[in-house]
Amino acid sequence: MTDLSQTIDLSTTYLGMKLKNPLVASSSPMCQDVSNIRRMEDSGASAVVLHSLFEEQIDLESLELDRYISAAEEVGAESTTHFPDMLGYNRGPEGYLKHIRKVKESVSLPVIASLNGTSVGGWLKYAKEMEQAGADALELNIYYIPADADTTGEQVEQEYCDLVRAVKAAIHIPVAVKLGPYFSSMGNMAKRLEASGADGLVLFNRFYQPDFDLEALEVVPNLILSNQYELLLRLNWIAMLYGNIKPDMALTGGVHTATDVVKAMMAGAKVAMMTSALLKKGISYLDTMLTELLIWLGDHEYDSIRQMQGSMSRNAVPQPQAFERANYMKVLSSYAMR
Repeated sequence: MTDLSQTIDLSTTYLGMKLKNPLVASSSPMCQDVSNIRRMEDSGASAVVLHSLFEEQIDLESLELDRYISAAEEVGAESTTHFPDMLGYNRGPEGYLKHIRKVKESVSLPVIASLNGTSVGGWLKYAKEMEQAGADALELNIYYIPADADTTGEQVEQEYCDLVRAVKAAIHIPVAVKLGPYFSSMGNMAKRLEASGADGLVLFNRFYQPDFDLEALEVVPNLILSNQYELLLRLNWIAMLYGNIKPDMALTGGVHTATDVVKAMMAGAKVAMMTSALLKKGISYLDTMLTELLIWLGDHEYDSIRQMQGSMSRNAVPQPQAFERANYMKVLSSYAMR
């Protein structure tokens, strides 16, 4: 870290938490290892989002345990005493709660738990248990693909809002909602989530489409790490939403360099979240990015991160139509055949 760290203030706020800088390690398998999270803290991460606990994981394990209990009941009532109470036992979720406690004991940076689900149900009690385990905030990761052609857009949006409202009613820590960009009116959806109680929006979730194995004739999972081109969609929507909604915004997807972080801040994000860059270049790359971020701010005479936040948002630029249809027409007319 250069001497610029003494003169330039990188701090920001997110979900009511004061963070030393805007670099947040986003949810990924790396966060399953406490030693990795220690390294993230040592390399400069200001907060970490843990890997997700899934609604299906909770429901499946509950059903599996229920099946064993039912089988024992057929043998004899006293056999059920060999099994713990379903409400207090679930190996996967219990392991996640223990992980939260262990991480909180091991690092001082804020820890954001991640709960991945799509419906209101009994599994939501784990939001409360995450809070009790010590999570500083909760990221509600809604990864929902409405495959039923009879489901309307209004129904999908209402399910999102109902889920957020239910989570907010269960806990007292801040709740950020991680969602995808596929809404007919992203601005209106953001306002509806705000009205439902969301403290923050994480834009955007990356949808992982399956691929086809032509030899086995199977549909197979396909994971492709993010690239910088994905940043543009996030910048566009954060810049348009900034100043029009109250929840904090986090940009995730496509953050690979210090200039990507600068763009995220200028659009109006409070933090820039990273995973793919750390998977490609290692956790220590966080320190490199912070150094480069300080150099950029120093070269361009910025005193703080807060000074630039929202400076390139739709409400701040001289030509706000650049974010709208005018940009579409300008891009098409600017390309010339060689």
